[in-house]
Amino acid sequence: MNLRHGLATLALGPVLLAQGKRVRRTVPTLPEPAGEREGVLGSGPRLRLLILGDSAAAGVGADTQDAALSGQLAVLLAPTFRLHWKLLAFTGATTREILRRLPREPAAGFDVVITSLGVNDVTGRRSLDTWRRQQLELVELVQERFGARQIILSGLPPMHRFPALPQPLRWYIGNRARDFNRVLADVAASRPGCEFLALGHEMMDISAMACDGFHPGPPIYTLWAREAAKRIQHQKEPTP
Repeated sequence: MNLRHGLATLALGPVLLAQGKRVRRTVPTLPEPAGEREGVLGSGPRLRLLILGDSAAAGVGADTQDAALSGQLAVLLAPTFRLHWKLLAFTGATTREILRRLPREPAAGFDVVITSLGVNDVTGRRSLDTWRRQQLELVELVQERFGARQIILSGLPPMHRFPALPQPLRWYIGNRARDFNRVLADVAASRPGCEFLALGHEMMDISAMACDGFHPGPPIYTLWAREAAKRIQHQKEPTP
């Protein structure tokens, strides 16, 4: 955070706090969609996939899991792989909460892990140092516990464009999200088998967001799934 941004944030502190409380009161809480959270489909070399994270990973904003990230990604991968997939995600998840939960999960093998985390870390006012440390810990954990050979760290969306956030809160949250993305990209670049998947403006069409103005809608999940599938299909050797 640069000096100008820091001074502006300090001056706007009471306004940001009041707006944050109002957003929590007024933005509708959308349910996680119904549908399977694990399954096997397709034909070809076996690929074991874990989708891990927050409400976006859980598909909030879609009516069913078929229209969310997990369902659309599974359909895209099925023609190439015998896909064994699992979704482990819940609304409000932070990186710290995922780190606490993962050790309780069975130590099954996964070839690919896709994460969607950060929005709740931003709104929960995590520091950048804490975010970096926890993301590094998460990468190490999924590599050691699940044997993941490819880890796709999905970036934070462009929160400075979220309709649910009033100004100047939108400006502040947007700047924090950009800072978090820079750290996440650095984490991905520093670890073998890790890559950063940006959810940029071209993917996050505001008109395609869910009715709460905060979550992706199905068209955004489609673009996200396509980009993730492209990254996965470029991996060298799926498990035979």
